[in-house]
Amino acid sequence: MKAIGHVNLAVEYKKLNGLFIGIEVLVWIVGIGTLLAGVIGISNIMLIVVKERTKEIGVKRALGAVPAQIIGQIVLEAIFLTSISGYFGLVIGIGLLEALDSAIGNSGEMFTNPTVDLSVAIKALSVLILSGAFAGLIPASKAVAIKPVEALRTE
Repeated sequence: MKAIGHVNLAVEYKKLNGLFIGIEVLVWIVGIGTLLAGVIGISNIMLIVVKERTKEIGVKRALGAVPAQIIGQIVLEAIFLTSISGYFGLVIGIGLLEALDSAIGNSGEMFTNPTVDLSVAIKALSVLILSGAFAGLIPASKAVAIKPVEALRTE
């Protein structure tokens, strides 16, 4: 039986399929980690914004602003920040794909015409914006916790 060579393509397919599943899991882990780092970054930026605007928040609260208005302002700023950065990231990513496509040209056999599906890009941007809204909630709750009298006394 050793004289006849044979190849079991099912075994090779399973190995290759396992490799691609591993790569997909790795991409998800990197993507989620990047998203979490972005959420933490936006949250830190918004915490600094709240700290710098303590007097402004105190004046608004003293003039009768309800907590929902303060929360809405902070969350809206966080959403704006993530929307702008997500849009620029999407534009840069598409630009890089177009540059890669023109560099490869017709010489590439496996990677011809690299593109991103528009629905995938919109879903990714939506997840990013929702993450930005979530990132603004912690600083917004800290802003609401500021007492108007104490906010006006701070330097």
